[in-house]
Amino acid sequence: MEYASKIVWNRNGSIFSDNLYSRKHVWQFDGGLDVPASSSPHVVPAPMSDAAAVDPEEAFVASLASCHMLWFLAISAKRGFVVDSYVDNAVGIMENNSDGKLAMTVVTLRPKVICSGENQPTNDDIKVMHHVAHDECFIASSVKTEVRCEPVYG
Repeated sequence: MEYASKIVWNRNGSIFSDNLYSRKHVWQFDGGLDVPASSSPHVVPAPMSDAAAVDPEEAFVASLASCHMLWFLAISAKRGFVVDSYVDNAVGIMENNSDGKLAMTVVTLRPKVICSGENQPTNDDIKVMHHVAHDECFIASSVKTEVRCEPVYG
């Protein structure tokens, strides 16, 4: 399987050598979606970055959280649980890694799952399903970053 995206940036006549050029660009996906993107304003200050756009660090966290959620939903359905909502307030920590390089060292997922119907998962069921989802997540298996899952119960 191959997955592709197209990243488009243009200088638009600005001076480049002064390092004050815009970091705003566009991510284009095969389904036709264009996503405004930029460097993080934590890395490159405005106006060279755009806080309203998605930055690579946010996308990294979202990619891990999204993959985990999709596996969790599939596992829940196979086990006969009806998930009504799944909200994850995922957070990534950027810091120096053991090699002294700036890296996303930890991503913590904090999913809250609400189910309906007679067949309700126990907290142990949810814990096990999150563990399996983590083990199956393609993105988590592809990175060195520690991925933690701290489900929110209740």
